[in-house]
Amino acid sequence: MARKSAGSPPSSVLLLAAVSLLAIVAAESPYRFFDWNVTYGDIYPLGVRQRGILIDGAFPGPDIHCVTNDNLIINVHNSLNEPFLLSWNGMQQRRNSFVDGVYGTTCPIPPGKNYTYILQAKDQIGSFYYFPSLAFHKAAGGFGGIRILSRPGIPVPFADPAGDYTILIGDWYKSNHTDLRARLDGGHKLPLADGILINGRGSGYALTVEQGKKSGKTYRLRISNVGLQNSVNFRIQNHKMKLVEVEGTHTLQTTYSSLDVHLGQSYSVLFTADQPGQDYYIVVSSRWTTPILTTTGVLHYSNSAGPVSGPPPGGPTDQVDWSLNQARSIRTNLTASGPRPNPQGSYHYGMINLTRSIVLANSAGQVNRKQRYAVNSVSFIPADTPLKLADYFKIQGVFKENSISSRPTGGGIYLDTSVLTTDYRTFIEIVFQNNEDIVQSWHLDGYSFWVVGLDGGQWTTASRNQYNLRDAVSRSTTQVYPKSWTAIYIALDNVGMWNLRSEYWARQYLGQQFYLRVFTTSTSLRDEYPIPKNALLCGRAAGRHTRPM
Repeated sequence: MARKSAGSPPSSVLLLAAVSLLAIVAAESPYRFFDWNVTYGDIYPLGVRQRGILIDGAFPGPDIHCVTNDNLIINVHNSLNEPFLLSWNGMQQRRNSFVDGVYGTTCPIPPGKNYTYILQAKDQIGSFYYFPSLAFHKAAGGFGGIRILSRPGIPVPFADPAGDYTILIGDWYKSNHTDLRARLDGGHKLPLADGILINGRGSGYALTVEQGKKSGKTYRLRISNVGLQNSVNFRIQNHKMKLVEVEGTHTLQTTYSSLDVHLGQSYSVLFTADQPGQDYYIVVSSRWTTPILTTTGVLHYSNSAGPVSGPPPGGPTDQVDWSLNQARSIRTNLTASGPRPNPQGSYHYGMINLTRSIVLANSAGQVNRKQRYAVNSVSFIPADTPLKLADYFKIQGVFKENSISSRPTGGGIYLDTSVLTTDYRTFIEIVFQNNEDIVQSWHLDGYSFWVVGLDGGQWTTASRNQYNLRDAVSRSTTQVYPKSWTAIYIALDNVGMWNLRSEYWARQYLGQQFYLRVFTTSTSLRDEYPIPKNALLCGRAAGRHTRPM
C-alpha cells in the first residue's frame, strides 16, 4: 500500500522540516523518528474475524521507547477511508496543546494523507500509551504503549529489571467499531463487552521468565487499561506484585496480590520469578459486571516442568471497599528522584492556597430520544473547527468561554460545545461527584494532578478534612466509585486547550467531556509555543497562515 498520497511531501522532507522546527526549542535533546502506516486489517482477538486498525501491520501497535526530554518525530500515514488522529494518553505536551491529538486541538489527518507529530517527552518518566481519539476507532485497535525512561545519572528507586514488558489489557467486542459507532449514533447504549484482551489476544498470551540461580529474576510490567467501559483486575497466580510507578510518579513500593486498573490508567509493577519451575496463570477479569468477564495468559518459566494447573486464581468482583482501600494505599515516593535531578516530593502541594474550586457531576439521560452523557448537565458536541485553532486565530462563534458551569446545575441534559476557562499559574481543586451506580474514570490531558481524596456519598467542604496533603499520588487518570466523590489538586502551569473526559469511551463519544482552557495574555515562548508550521488547518481555520516558530 502506498505510504503517501499524490501531492503529499516525501516523508524525508517532512522529517527534516520537523527537525528544523524543533531545533531552537530543544537543540540539545536527542531525536527519535517513527514512520507509521495506519491501515485496516483482519484481526481475530476473540476468535472471529474483525476489521481492526493496524499500525505498521501490528495489533496492538508498536511501543514507543524514549528517554526524558527526547524529541519524538512521528510521521503518521492515514491509509484508512476516514479521518484519523492519535492522542498520547499521559504525555503532557508542555506548552504545545496543538499536537495533543484530540479534535478540540488538532485537525484530523484526511484519508490518504500524512501528518508529522512533533512531540517532546518533556520532564516526564513512566508508563503511558497512545490511542486513536476519533470516531470510536479505539474499539478497533490503533493503540500501543509508551515508555519514557529516566536519563542516565538520574536514579530510579529500584534495580534494573531482567525484563521490561508492556501489558495492554481491556474489554473488547466482537462487533466492528463501525457497528458499535452506529449503535451509539442511533441513540442506544452499548451492551456488556464480549471478552477481555491481553496485548490484543483473548487467549494464548504467554510471557517467558527465568528463575535465576538464587532468588529469581525480577521483571517489570507496564500495565495499561486500554478498554472501552470496564475496570479490570490483574493478577499472577502464586506471585506478588510490587507497585513502583503510576503514570509518571514513583510510588511507595507496596505489595499487592492483585491490582485494580481502571479505564485509561497505567501502572508499573515488579514481580520476581521465585516460584517452582512451571507455568502459572496471568489473569485479567472485569470488575462490577454481570457476568464477570475473564481471560487468562501464561507466565512460562524457562525451566517449566509442566503446564498451568487448577482453576485460575479468583479476584475481587463487586467489592467497592476493597478497591477504595487499595486506591488510598497508592502514595507518592517522596524520596525518589524525578525526571530532573530534584526530589519529586519537594513540591509541597498541601501548603498552597487554592484559588478556585470546581465540582463536576456526571449524568446520563436522553436528548431528542437519544442516549447522551453529560458533565454538569452539558453534553459536549464537537464544533466545526478545533477549539485550540479557533482560540489561536481568534475565530468568533466556534465556542463560548465558560459554556459549562463550575458547579452542578441540577438541570436536564442539553447539548453544547463546553469550554471552561481557567487562569494560568493558579492552583485549583476539582471534585468529581458521581451520583450514578457505576465506576467512573476521568482523564485530563496536559497535566498530572494529585488525587487528594476519595470517599462515598456527597462531597462537602468538610470533606477536605480527610484529604491527603502530604504524599497523594500524582497521575493523569483517576477513578470515581459509585455514589462517591474523588478530589484532585492541579497546578495550572501548562497553557493550552486541554480535554477533560470520561475514559468510559461510549460516554466520552456521547458527550461526557469538555475542554479546560488554561489562559494567559502572555505571548512569550516561555509560556506557550506558537502553532507548529506543519499544523493541519481545517474548518474555519482552513486557509489561515501559521507563523514561523
